[in-house]
Amino acid sequence: MARIYTRSGDKGLTSLVYGERVPKNDVRVEAYGTCDEANSFIGLALSFLEKENWEDKDDFMEVMHRVQTIMFYVGAELSTPKGKEVSWKLKQEHIDDLETKIDEWDTKLEPLKNFILPSGHMASSALHTARTIVRRAERTTVSLGEELDNPFVRQYLNRLSDFLFVAARYVNKCLGGEERVLKTDV
Repeated sequence: MARIYTRSGDKGLTSLVYGERVPKNDVRVEAYGTCDEANSFIGLALSFLEKENWEDKDDFMEVMHRVQTIMFYVGAELSTPKGKEVSWKLKQEHIDDLETKIDEWDTKLEPLKNFILPSGHMASSALHTARTIVRRAERTTVSLGEELDNPFVRQYLNRLSDFLFVAARYVNKCLGGEERVLKTDV
């Protein structure tokens, strides 16, 4: 039986795809680790929704599970050294899918007139947290510069944060979560 631990990282190194060893604080490791963190918060949000019910829940959950899967593959692209190929590539259609859902869900929401604070249903707050983590992943990915072969990775992360913002609002709308407006008189 294989063990979950290998001890190969005990000295602060880890392997990228194709076996190249790099420090665990390498920008690539930071980028794909941050994607993993965001993916975990999306999973947390979905766990808060398991016992909830609303008309389009099945579609919402399916879309979110697809996003989680794509985020796994974004991590694979980020952990692949420049000039090497991954078997799965992020494409324009993946970004288009996010934009389609953003537009669909946004039509069901009240237009924003003020900034809102992450709040409402626990799933909504978890999606807002995932959104901020995706923003960090995007910033870290930008640091890769020319080391990143696929420009769709940056674009996907940029659009995903917008998607998660709308998804958080959509969950609040569907489940009666309160959106707290940013007060200007504090």
